[in-house]
Amino acid sequence: MTPTEITLHQQSKVLEIAFDDGTRYKLPFEFLRVYSPSAEVRGHGPGQETLQVGKRNVMLTEIEPAGSYAIKLVFDDGHDSGLYTWEYLHELGKYHDAMWHDYLTKLEAAGESRDK
Repeated sequence: MTPTEITLHQQSKVLEIAFDDGTRYKLPFEFLRVYSPSAEVRGHGPGQETLQVGKRNVMLTEIEPAGSYAIKLVFDDGHDSGLYTWEYLHELGKYHDAMWHDYLTKLEAAGESRDK
């Protein structure tokens, strides 16, 4: 699947993406940041993930194309590694609610906060 439209909404802190299969997702900046596909966040294998904390107010400052299969997102906290493939963005949209719940559960269990 391929995006047909990508819209950056700075006011609401949402990246809106429509796909050629008819789906359309609104992905909050914080969600995109905490689920970055970078090794810094995901690690190099299962169990090596790094819980991202204090990202509630993170801003997405730039979107850069990466070939015809992905985009690179640049955040105002300096994070700019990891390529968000079309497939991964579609998965983030499709499973947003479950993934967000999982993140909040892990954050609480670690005694951490979405705020700095």
